Amino acid sequence: MPQFMINSDAFAWQMEADAALRSTVVSIVMLDRSPDWDVLVERFERICVEVPMFRQRVVETLPPAPPHWERDPDFDLGYHLRRVTAPAPGTFATVLEMARLAEMGEFDRARPLWETTLVDGLADGAAALVCKLHHSLSDGIGAVQVSMILFDLAREPGDGEPQTGTSDDAEPDARGRLDPFKLSARYDVGLVGKAAQLAVRTAPAALLKAVRRPVASTRTAAGMAASVYRMVRPINQCGSPIMTERRLIRHLDTHEVSLPALKAAGRLAGGTLNDAFLAGVAAGLRRYHSHHGVEVGDLHMTMPMSIRREDDPVGGNRLTLMRFDLPVGLVDPAERIAQIHELVAAVRSEPSLPYTQAIAGGLIRLPRWYLASVLRHVDFLASDVPGIPVPVYLGGARVTMQYPFGPTIGAGVNVTLMSYVDTCALGINVDVGAIPDYDVFHDCLVAGFEEVLALAEAG
Repeated sequence: MPQFMINSDAFAWQMEADAALRSTVVSIVMLDRSPDWDVLVERFERICVEVPMFRQRVVETLPPAPPHWERDPDFDLGYHLRRVTAPAPGTFATVLEMARLAEMGEFDRARPLWETTLVDGLADGAAALVCKLHHSLSDGIGAVQVSMILFDLAREPGDGEPQTGTSDDAEPDARGRLDPFKLSARYDVGLVGKAAQLAVRTAPAALLKAVRRPVASTRTAAGMAASVYRMVRPINQCGSPIMTERRLIRHLDTHEVSLPALKAAGRLAGGTLNDAFLAGVAAGLRRYHSHHGVEVGDLHMTMPMSIRREDDPVGGNRLTLMRFDLPVGLVDPAERIAQIHELVAAVRSEPSLPYTQAIAGGLIRLPRWYLASVLRHVDFLASDVPGIPVPVYLGGARVTMQYPFGPTIGAGVNVTLMSYVDTCALGINVDVGAIPDYDVFHDCLVAGFEEVLALAEAG
């Protein structure tokens, strides 16, 4: 049976009929010098063997089946892995502009959904990788897993096991005229089988509970219905009165904060690193609105939440998007962290969370205008990705920093945190329709994190 897209990925894939809702992820890997090109090629060849989706394309299937992954018979590593020399003076701004253009560009849907460009000729002999992939190919944690195939723990490249390919490298069977119908039918049969197994496992227990505790069963059902509604409810307007416009132009920027200090700030306020991160983003948004003479309370936020299990394969997308309102207007950073901690804990315990894929499967069948309303009025998106805790190398070059840029998916701005050794690198992806004065926003965001980090200094 072919590997069908999971429902959450199929949802994102179909939403891209609206270009503002694209799920393109871009990252910048900064290197202290140019890596050995042959080693770089060998590592990506290894990735393409160990993570099959890197040499597969997405193929549409007749409804109700979602699209499925299929080996690309025309896969060409030279198309996906490229090398360029930066024009003088070869600053970080040059790399950032390349990442911005990659973020705004659409994928060739006839090919695997990733591209990587090595940028040579940067100042002081440095180099960079600009990596672009579709979110259905991998989430942040999956990307970190894939990167460990790419990187070494010492400057001298290690010798990997020779890659001889897998059965996936065989020539694909010729596709007949009835193949789309067969795939759709097989998907339906598979769904029926899974539904039957689930019914056999759960129906007796559910029936017994309903007989013994009818009131509790009714409350449980009502709670589940309310949880599902919170996950899929349409948002009719932005929470921000000024970040309301949406365009297809992006501006990328970065910021760095101390990992130990951010952890300490969260801990001293009774929260976590993620709570302190969200508190810093919230403070930046409050300051940005104040700069424009606007008082703001809660703003609509989307937070990617990992549902990855230990037995899941390397790479892949194993997350769900949870939407809730964040208390941006709170001035006291400790109080803000404490409230965010409670909010996030409640979101992580939503009864509907285990049924994310089933809910996404239902959303796919709703009108596109409704689906767009679920995302288009979100004010901001924030994501925290635990990165690599030790220095790593690539083809003799040392990785000096990694910057992640998640997609806005209809929001006004996405701020993504990825840790590397003892630093938190923030990738800031701004929709210039929502935030035209992005330099002002960047200054406000930096000041917002300084508010939070001051807790650690005082403690």
